[in-house]
Amino acid sequence: MKALLPVFDETREKPYYLQLYSYIKDAILAGEIREGEKLPSLRSLARSTALSITTVEQSYNQLLVEGYIYAKPQSGYYVSRVLTGRSQTVPAEAGDREAEVFTIEETPGPDLPPMQYDPECFDFNKWKKCMNKILNDYSPSLMYEGSPQGESALRTEISRYLYTSRGVKCTPDQIIIGAGTQQITNQLATLLRKLGVEHVALEDPGYMPVRNAFRDRGFAITSVAVRNNGLAIEKLPANIQAAAYVSPSNHAYTGSVMPIGRRYELLSWAEENNSYIIEDDYDSELRYFGKPIPALKSLPGSDRVIYLSSFSSTLFAALKISYMVLPAEMARVFSSIAGDYSPTCSKLEQLTLAMFMESGLYQTHIKKLRKLYSQKLTRITEAFLAKAPDFVRVINSSSGISIILEIDSPKTPGQIKKDAEGIGIPAVCVGRRIILYYNQIPLSEIDGAVSQLAELWRQ
Repeated sequence: MKALLPVFDETREKPYYLQLYSYIKDAILAGEIREGEKLPSLRSLARSTALSITTVEQSYNQLLVEGYIYAKPQSGYYVSRVLTGRSQTVPAEAGDREAEVFTIEETPGPDLPPMQYDPECFDFNKWKKCMNKILNDYSPSLMYEGSPQGESALRTEISRYLYTSRGVKCTPDQIIIGAGTQQITNQLATLLRKLGVEHVALEDPGYMPVRNAFRDRGFAITSVAVRNNGLAIEKLPANIQAAAYVSPSNHAYTGSVMPIGRRYELLSWAEENNSYIIEDDYDSELRYFGKPIPALKSLPGSDRVIYLSSFSSTLFAALKISYMVLPAEMARVFSSIAGDYSPTCSKLEQLTLAMFMESGLYQTHIKKLRKLYSQKLTRITEAFLAKAPDFVRVINSSSGISIILEIDSPKTPGQIKKDAEGIGIPAVCVGRRIILYYNQIPLSEIDGAVSQLAELWRQ
């Protein structure tokens, strides 16, 4: 294997872990390090590069997340097969001719900077231990397809967790597990149709994949504005059976929270119109000041509430496990048609998550995440106040994994978004506002990132 001898830019415009990551990635893409080759150990590479073990581990973790390398327990890190858009020659077995690897062009391109990544956000070693235990102790069950409703072990753990963390009382039989919010929404649309519901009211602004799912299923859609106190309930459809999709505890695009009185108004609307409420409780656990706001589903009279949540923001984005809690009537309908569906989530990942929760690791992780993200939120809010008080206004700073900004800049929202993504920070435009996802910026690098953004946006 090629000796890893990177030359670092001492000006530190780019963190050392990203410089090392880029060096190894480029060597893999150029075919200088080949598929299956073992990389130096963390300690060995730290010694040869004069970097800390933590810095080298950050680089390897970024390569792991992006699929350039993989880890073997008690063995080390190895180069994955990477389809690069360049022809690579695979070392031939004895007697075999050299083979060309089928290749695909890189998307979106090698010049796009990597996204920010903070290894403090999730301990993959603990996750790996749970997965290894499933593989070692429960491997026979993996030889059979899982339940279309989701694995019973995970549904049981979710029902317990919802009661202790969100006040939601439900049985495992009421829980349906699916591969992401959009897939869950497609299943829900089928159920609503079977109950005679063909009209949905969606938040504006709202989550586009949900709107697309209902649109593609032929539902009539009413857009309802979200104000400072949540969805405009008086604008909901009246005298017809419908479903209203709401985010009462943390509306991602405005930061609004629905007060308790308005929540009871919403429950009354559902009861009076023989309708349903779809409660998206995304990020509700990640509230950093005061007590978490109770779920709508936890209130008396919430029999018409369908509760949705996901693990992607509390664990890691590649884990596409979402779930919904159905009213008892709807759960019986799903049970009658469950045989028409195949499971959409990896059985191995579901069982791993069940063990992660049963062992208490998930609850411990959430506590750690709240502390870390509250520190980041405070740091980034203070940084914008210090470095851009004249043209950046912070709108929401109490929960979630993003911060909402109003920016007085000659640049368009699209250009502002592009500037943020150019230094590895995901962003979304909502009108003149920008939603900036700060959660993966390492705490120590937030001030530098905000300085870069302020300079770019001021131009």
